[in-house]
Amino acid sequence: MRRKTRQIHVGDVAIGGDAPIAVQSMTTTYTRDVESTVAQIHRLEDVGCEIVRVAVPEEEDALAIGEIKKRIHIPLVADIHYKHSLALEAIRQGIDCVRINPGNLINGRKSLEQIVAACKERGIAIRIGVNSGSIDALDQRAQMQRIQVRLRDDGVLERTDPAEARRKEREHLTERMVSKALEYISWCEEMDFHEIKVSLKSSSPLTAVEAYRRFSQRSDYPLHLGITEAGTLVTGAVKSSVGLGLLLADGIGDTIRVSLSAEPEEEIPVAYEILRSLELRNRGVTFVSCPSCGRVEIDVISVANEVEKRLSKVQTPIHVAVMGCVVNGPGESRDADVGLAGGKGRGVIFRKGEVIKTVPEDQFLDAVLKEVASLLPEHEAKLIYPEGGIRETAGIHRTRDEGMGTAVLKK
Repeated sequence: MRRKTRQIHVGDVAIGGDAPIAVQSMTTTYTRDVESTVAQIHRLEDVGCEIVRVAVPEEEDALAIGEIKKRIHIPLVADIHYKHSLALEAIRQGIDCVRINPGNLINGRKSLEQIVAACKERGIAIRIGVNSGSIDALDQRAQMQRIQVRLRDDGVLERTDPAEARRKEREHLTERMVSKALEYISWCEEMDFHEIKVSLKSSSPLTAVEAYRRFSQRSDYPLHLGITEAGTLVTGAVKSSVGLGLLLADGIGDTIRVSLSAEPEEEIPVAYEILRSLELRNRGVTFVSCPSCGRVEIDVISVANEVEKRLSKVQTPIHVAVMGCVVNGPGESRDADVGLAGGKGRGVIFRKGEVIKTVPEDQFLDAVLKEVASLLPEHEAKLIYPEGGIRETAGIHRTRDEGMGTAVLKK
C-alpha cells in the first residue's frame, strides 16, 4: 500500500496524497540558451516527462526562466546552489518550484528564510534536497570503522568486518541526512510554510533506500526519489531500478527521476517502465519480447528493437509482444493487445487474443505496427504508421537450415 503523504502542487501537477507518481527529468543545456533549452524540454514532453528541472548557476540563467516558461507546457523547477539571489530572481521570473539544499546556501538559514518568504507570497513549492555527498557524515568514529586493522586500547590488533563497517557507516550517514532534512523543514514550518517535498539522494542505492525509509517513518511530506550520479544508460538504469523499485514496492515515493549520463529523453522510458512493472502507472507501451536462443528462426532481436523504437512516443496504455519461437511465442502473443509469434521466416499476428493473419518475415514490421495503430487514438496512430504503410524490413532472414553463416561445431 502506498504511503499517505500530504499533497502539494508544482505548477498544475499534484504531488503526494492520491496523485499519480510523477516522472521528472533535468535538462543538460545551458539554461541561458533559451532556444536549446526549450527544444530539449519539448522532446522531454513528447516522451511523457511531467516536471523538468533546469540548472541556475548564474543570473543569466535565472533571467531566462520567464521566456522558457512561456514556451513549454510542464512545470519548471529551478536548481539553486549557494546564491539565494538566484532563487529570488527565478521566483520573480515565474518558476514553479525551487530546489535547494539549505546547507550549502551562503548565509544558511537567513538565505532560506528569504526564499521561503518569496515562495509563500507567490504560492511556489520548495524541494529540499539533501544528498549524501553534501553531508559531512564521517566523523572520527565512522572513519575508524573504515580501517581494516586497528589497535585496541589494550594493545591488541583487531581486524574489523568490512561489511559491518559499511553498514554502520551507512546508518550514521543516513541518520545525518534525515536529521538535516527535518531541521530544514522545521525552519520552513516556523514561517508557516508547508509546500515542501524532500529528496535524500545518494549514488549508493542502499544508502538512498535507508535514508528514504528513515524519513518516511518520521514525516509525511512527499518524497522525490532518485539515485544520483547513477551512471550511464545500463548502469544507471539498473541502479535506479533497484533503489527506486525497493522504495516504490514499499509504498514510498511521490515523484521519481532516473538519473543517467545520457540524453534526458532516455531517462523517461526507464522511469515509466519501473512504474509499469510495479503496476503503479499504466501509461505507454508494455513491451514483451523473447531474449532469443537456438530455437529462434527469425531475427527477433532486430524486429523487437525496431518495434520498440517506433512505439517510444506512444502514451496510450497498450501491451505488445514480439516473440520468436513456438515454446512461449503463441501464449505471450495471445495475451498481448497485439502480438507476433514468429518462426521459419514467417509469423502469426495476434490482436486481442485472436489470430489475424500470417505474414512473411519482410512484412513483420508493417503488420505489427498497423495493428497497434488501429488500437490507438488518431494522433498517435499517425506517429507510428504513416499513410501507405511501412516498406522497411527489420532484421535478416534466419532459419536453422539456411542463412546462419556460422560454422557448426562437430565432435
